[in-house]
Amino acid sequence: MRVEIWAEVTCPWCGLGGHRLHRAVERFEHAERVEVVHRSFPLGGGFPADRTVGVREALRSKHGIGGDEAEAATRHIEELAASEGLSPYRVLDNQVGNTDRTHEFLAHASAEGRNRSAWDAVFRAYFGRAQPVFALDDLLELADELDLDRAQTRQALVGRRYRSQVRAEARRARQLGATGAPFILVDGRYGVPGAQDSETLLGLLRTAWDESRPAAAVPAGGAPVCEPAGRAAPARD
Repeated sequence: MRVEIWAEVTCPWCGLGGHRLHRAVERFEHAERVEVVHRSFPLGGGFPADRTVGVREALRSKHGIGGDEAEAATRHIEELAASEGLSPYRVLDNQVGNTDRTHEFLAHASAEGRNRSAWDAVFRAYFGRAQPVFALDDLLELADELDLDRAQTRQALVGRRYRSQVRAEARRARQLGATGAPFILVDGRYGVPGAQDSETLLGLLRTAWDESRPAAAVPAGGAPVCEPAGRAAPARD
């Protein structure tokens, strides 16, 4: 059974959502029969490609969110992550930027057989160490961490070899009904928007395993997502 998860690397709900998915798979009775594939859903194309901005500045300038509101929203995500074993998990005191090249790096790493390890490494660097993951040099350091050939990685990124693939992955997510990230597709039949909790995902894995039915969308249930331009949207009642 294949489970696909579309994500944006700077979306805090995506890092948490991916963690919850893997925890659910670990608890699933047929875990050894499940293949988890991470896919790209870039949301930060509006950011400049040659520089980063602080999360505080981005929230204020792009969404009019600042002060106590920004503090409360992002600290809530950090606390949730910590309660689920992700610590440190740095959101507010981080930088955001254009992630197109980052997703192309992830596509290259996936082609080299390192899909999950590459996504884990990027999330760990970005949220765990508040390390930039946007520039070519940033990504080459991650290539070294993953034992990818540095020269081949540089060539793939400079030549924009995976640009069309990244765009195709995002396009497929939208065709499936995704309007934000994360978005999960279980067994090609059940679409799940937002950072659902592990118990919900475990139940869905069991349902997909036991039943065969036409494509169906699972209600969002107020699960939070990141919207275009990387805004961490609050859960809706």
